[in-house]
Amino acid sequence: MRFDVITIFPEIFKSYLEEGLIARAQRKKLLEIRIHNLRRWTTDAHRTVDDRPFGGGRGMVMKIEPIYKAVGDLKRKNGKSKIVIFTPRGERFNQKIATEFSKLGQLILICGRYEGVDERVAKYIADKKISIGSYVLMGGELAALVVVETVARLVPGVIGKSELLKKRITKKKGFLEYPQYTRPEIFSPKKGVAWRVPKILLSGDHKKIEAWREKHSKIVE
Repeated sequence: MRFDVITIFPEIFKSYLEEGLIARAQRKKLLEIRIHNLRRWTTDAHRTVDDRPFGGGRGMVMKIEPIYKAVGDLKRKNGKSKIVIFTPRGERFNQKIATEFSKLGQLILICGRYEGVDERVAKYIADKKISIGSYVLMGGELAALVVVETVARLVPGVIGKSELLKKRITKKKGFLEYPQYTRPEIFSPKKGVAWRVPKILLSGDHKKIEAWREKHSKIVE
């Protein structure tokens, strides 16, 4: 799967994408993540990406022209693609949307800055407006990283055996989460206190363990 991220701060992504499972998945060619500097698609000497808002108001608004050109150059002519813009007014990102995105061949993520992006980008260029929560960020870069990681872990092979991943995905495209434990069996932070692993997980009875996990699980949708 390919991610194309459009931003005016490409260096933000560098260290994050060069670590852990994301980096390994890229080396294995399971993921292709490309970060693009929006200023590449400007035409003036100052590489301008923003201007004053019509109607007045504080701050600057990102221009439509360079974004339009960027998307035009990056969008694959063949294959399943979606263009996403991040906005607090967008649909709340969740596991169901992540699962839908993971079936695509390409995801183009547009990161806004300043006071926002010319609304015509959301209206005429983007396929989906996304928010990652009920708060306002300084830009879309952190939101883009959230989407990249959430979607990437659903791509077969990125986090391990695909059959194990399938067991955790529900029919409603949610993700099954349950408590996990590891050694030591008993942890004593101070004298007289013992934090124990549930006995059922030590029993070796896989049917009972599955039943316990089902009972204590939560579906993340």
